[in-house]
Amino acid sequence: MRRAALVAVALLLAACAAEEEAAPPASPSTTGTTTAVATTTTTTAPLPALPGAVPTPDPRGLVTPTGVVVPVVGTAAEGLRVRTPCGSSAVVAGGTPLFGATVVLDPGHGGDEPGALGANGLREADLNLAVAQRAADRLRAAGATVVLTRTTDVRVTLTTRALLAKRLGAGALVSVHHTADPDGPSDRPGTEAWYRVDDPPSRRLAGLVQEEVAGTFAAYDGVAWQADRDAGAKSRRRAGGDDYYGVLRDAGVPAAISEGLFLSNPPEAALLARPDVQQAEADALARAVARFLTTDDAGSGFVDAYPRREAAGPGGGSAGCVDPPLTLPR
Repeated sequence: MRRAALVAVALLLAACAAEEEAAPPASPSTTGTTTAVATTTTTTAPLPALPGAVPTPDPRGLVTPTGVVVPVVGTAAEGLRVRTPCGSSAVVAGGTPLFGATVVLDPGHGGDEPGALGANGLREADLNLAVAQRAADRLRAAGATVVLTRTTDVRVTLTTRALLAKRLGAGALVSVHHTADPDGPSDRPGTEAWYRVDDPPSRRLAGLVQEEVAGTFAAYDGVAWQADRDAGAKSRRRAGGDDYYGVLRDAGVPAAISEGLFLSNPPEAALLARPDVQQAEADALARAVARFLTTDDAGSGFVDAYPRREAAGPGGGSAGCVDPPLTLPR
């Protein structure tokens, strides 16, 4: 009897320990706000094999000796002629030339253009870069040649970002963003994806981004989501009728902008501060790009955007822009 009792106690303690080990981590919180968020347990399947870039005979991009990524527009006796992050012309000697890309990932904002700011202090520019770097790792592991428009916290004009994708002949460009100022509460994530007007490949890419990213965020329970009332994959024209967004308008390759979640919403900012959530978003972007390159999938979540009169946000131009050093001091 005593031995049986001891065995029963031991089994009870083991069951309690196992239940405690399986419990999800403590819910994240922001000042004055507590949000219960479930941790997803799905395993990310490997991406299909992706093609590397077919090398061009001459350099089309350059990682300068200081680590800045720039498009190459020609040659000079002293080195390669490049378009600087601020849109100027310069000649750079040395560095690592780039001869093409399967994918260009564009972490939005940077430098003195931080983008949206979360109540928890999370800067959109930093978040965009973290997610883009993680997505690049996944795509490279599958064989793709991936170039980021910036790898550090520097300001880059929209024209330079677009020119880099165009010069490298990328099969896809995805500009990674997060957003602010939603219309109001929502029963689902307010994820958005923008595509270039009148461009079926860009539209398909945005639909795949919307499908993958929105589906990933929807797996998190207990979040007080916010959204614009036209959340989904959409396009926006400017007054002249062409695309409003310069990075889409000027890229010359299939391009889409991903707006993950609303940093201005404290529960969503708390979610996005988690490395596992950043990785999940990056995996979703990588899957969307891989599907775009290897399937005929059409994507989903397409909506008609309501008219917008206000600007999408400041920045992106060359006014007041100061280029970082492109060469090392002698």
